[in-house]
Order: sequence, then structure tokens, then C-alpha cells
Amino acid sequence: MFLLLLIVLAIAAAVVGAWAWQRYTAFADAPLAGLQQGDSVVIERGDSFPTVIARLRTAGVREGEQLEWRLLARQLGAAANLHVGEYALDPGTTPRELLVAMREGDTIQHRFTIVEGWNIRELRAALATAEPLEHESAEMDAAELMVALDHADEHPEGRFLPETYLYTRGDSDLDLLRRAYAASEKALAAAWEKRDPDTRLDTPYEMLILASIVEKETGIASERPQIAGLFERRLRIGMKLQTDPTVIYGLGKDYDGNIRRRDLVTDTPYNTYTRAGLPPTPIAMPGVDALNAVANPAEGTALYFVAIGDGSGRHLFADSLAEHQSNVRTYLRNYRQNTGSAE
Repeated sequence: MFLLLLIVLAIAAAVVGAWAWQRYTAFADAPLAGLQQGDSVVIERGDSFPTVIARLRTAGVREGEQLEWRLLARQLGAAANLHVGEYALDPGTTPRELLVAMREGDTIQHRFTIVEGWNIRELRAALATAEPLEHESAEMDAAELMVALDHADEHPEGRFLPETYLYTRGDSDLDLLRRAYAASEKALAAAWEKRDPDTRLDTPYEMLILASIVEKETGIASERPQIAGLFERRLRIGMKLQTDPTVIYGLGKDYDGNIRRRDLVTDTPYNTYTRAGLPPTPIAMPGVDALNAVANPAEGTALYFVAIGDGSGRHLFADSLAEHQSNVRTYLRNYRQNTGSAE
């Protein structure tokens, strides 16, 4: 009789164990219900495992008892190895996948893109609206910003390389700018290293300045070396650069979208119609292609260029002022046809 009781108890224990294991595995590998694309949960420094479970409950996760979460975390070696960060709760996510992500620190990666040709004002305005980036520099002026980045006495313009940067929740705008500054320094050093030995440019910073002008003058990749070569020739013979983007930059917030004749003759440190040589700082953030174009400008004889005026963004190049004036007339004709303007 005692033996029969033991057998019955053993069978009952096996059944219960099998049921518990089935429930446990079903919990571990079943998609969490009710999740929406973009849902997430954040683990903060110092959070205990029960706190993490509480955060999951707040985020809408209802599956699993705390014991089941604990057993799964222990099985996966995640219980004491959860990384701080933000984790995706995408539809179809299972408890096992979520805990593995937390164990591996597979956090959500957010993106911020610095656009080629942005100036520092445009960059800072975009940073101010980037979420969930922490905004530490919002109240800093330009000088305070560069001090915070450990580059005191440097002008911020042109110093941050245009590209897409990944960041995680908890990163700040200063973190991102430090990376963009380092990337710019690396790209500039690489371009300077392979520069044309006959370049008129004396320093990497002069290369950065000229690259920023080339960046603003054209978005056509094939034209950048041509325009870089044209400016190089102007610098070599002492001819003024006479480039509108520098004048616009000098106008600052007074620029209303139109550049007028009076703007071209009003002297500022950035007016390359009134001053010879390069402006004192870059006027925008040049990309790698613009830096490389300035490092190895195209050969040629052209000293003038003007937009075609057909909306393509391309330019007409000329060796002489007479040829340039003819190209300007072509530009005006194309512009009028393209815009319907009578002016």
C-alpha cells in the first residue's frame, strides 16, 4: 500500500512538473501580447530585477509571474547582468528574446544626421529638437559650447562632420558633438595628408574653410573638384573668390533669402567680394567629398562659374570675363523660362 502511494505521488509529481515545464516554456517563447511598434522599456542604473519587472508591467507587459521571469533570467544568465538602456518592445517579442537583449545590452539605436552644408545655427537647432537626446548645450553660447567640448578658443563652424550618428537614450547632444568633432578631425587629417603638393592652402584649417565654401556652392558631386580647382586658381593669382555663400554667411540672421547688390558691396569679414583670400572661418559643415575635392582639385583654366539656371543645380564655367558674362545671360534666360519670371 505504501509503495502504491509512492508511485501515485511520483506520477502526480511528474504530471505537475510536466505541466509546470510546459507552462514555463510556453511563457518563455510566446510573443508578448498587446505590444505596439515603437513601444520600449528603460532600465536605469541601480534597477533591481523586481524593478525591471515593474517597469515591464508599466509598459503594458502582463505575461508571466515574477517567479517565471526570475527562473528564465537565471537560466539565461541575465538576472545579474542586465545592461542599462532602452529596449524595444516590438510586436512578436518573446520574454526570452527580451531578456537576451537586456543581457547583451542590445539597446535601441536612435539616429541623428548632420546634413552636408548645415551651418552651426542649423545644426544646433536640429539638436534642440532631437529626441530622446539629452539637451545639455541648449543654454550655451558658441564659446561655452566649445569649452564644454574641450576645444576652447576654437570657432565651432565647420567642425562637425556631416554623417548619420547612432546614439542611445541617455546620450547627450554634447556626446554626439564630441563624436562628430572627432570624425571631422579624422576626415580633415586624411584629406590634408593626400593633398595636392602644389596647393595654395597653408594649413588644414584653410582646407576646411575652402571645403565649406565648395560644399555650399554645389550639391553636384562631379562639380566639386572643378569648383575647388577654380577657387585654387583664384587664390594663386590673388583674385577675389567672389562667392555668394560667404556673403550670405556674413549677413547672418539678416539674410532673408535674397542676396542684393548692396549686400555684395557691404564689407564684412566674410564678404569675398570686398576682401581677398579666404574668410576667417568655415561657413558650413563640409562633407568628406568636399574635403577630398579641395585636397585634389581638378586641373583646368576656368576662373568664373555661374548656375545654369534650369533647376538642375549645375554650373557653367568660363575662362574669361566675356565668356562668363555670356554664361550669366544664359543663366538669366533659363531662370526666367524655368520660373516664369519677367525680371
